[in-house]
Amino acid sequence: MRGIPTSRSIARRDLVAAGTVNATKVYGQDDTAVTALHDVTVGFPAARFTAIMGPSGSGKSTLMHCTAGLDALTSGRAFIGDVDLATLSERALTRLRRDRVGFVFQAFNLVPTLTALENITLPQALAGRRIDQRWLAYVLDTVGLRSRMHHRPAELSGGQQQRVAVARAIASRPAIIFADEPTGNLDSRASAEILAFMRDAVEGLSQTIVMVTHDPTAAAHAHHVLFLADGRIVGEMAQPSPDAVLDRIKRLDVR
Repeated sequence: MRGIPTSRSIARRDLVAAGTVNATKVYGQDDTAVTALHDVTVGFPAARFTAIMGPSGSGKSTLMHCTAGLDALTSGRAFIGDVDLATLSERALTRLRRDRVGFVFQAFNLVPTLTALENITLPQALAGRRIDQRWLAYVLDTVGLRSRMHHRPAELSGGQQQRVAVARAIASRPAIIFADEPTGNLDSRASAEILAFMRDAVEGLSQTIVMVTHDPTAAAHAHHVLFLADGRIVGEMAQPSPDAVLDRIKRLDVR
């Protein structure tokens, strides 16, 4: 992947892009209260690809949503960089999510009347920010859809649409991208293409990605896997393989 001058390319891998300290999240009250997160402290390193896994109801999506500022903690703190999200007004939090956070969901969330290129540049257009054409060209080349950038979503395959969604998240150069089951609606070939692209975005563009997934094969594309069960961190794995991740998940399921 050819280089491009950018401050993102010198991101230090020992820095923490986001995280939580003593994070607890409770839904409901009294007898109906459900604790989704129990005192979770975690840091997501910059310029790395981290996967979050766990059984259904383990708290993995809740952890991601609270760290990203999409949901508020009951107690504890969540950070994007050195910003404590609890100290921000709703307007400031919205601005931070717009300027410093990228999101990718399994529903592609593309605007059907816009072309692929227009969908990718939509966040900058809405924010009134100038688009760095050199960076945009680099992202488009990385996506591998330059020949399809003037096509609308209905004219693209599911894998191509998700590539557009990931490129949209990267194009604004966020501090971190949160991906919630980004390959859940894709077949195995398209999933492999998206995951390889996300890994390339981390290693070639110094992006930071945190991905929630239930798929051991998807998790194996990450540098590091975090395991949750019953709202607590119960393990982690560096340099994961599909078989090793599957074995760990099986053991969590029988807890």
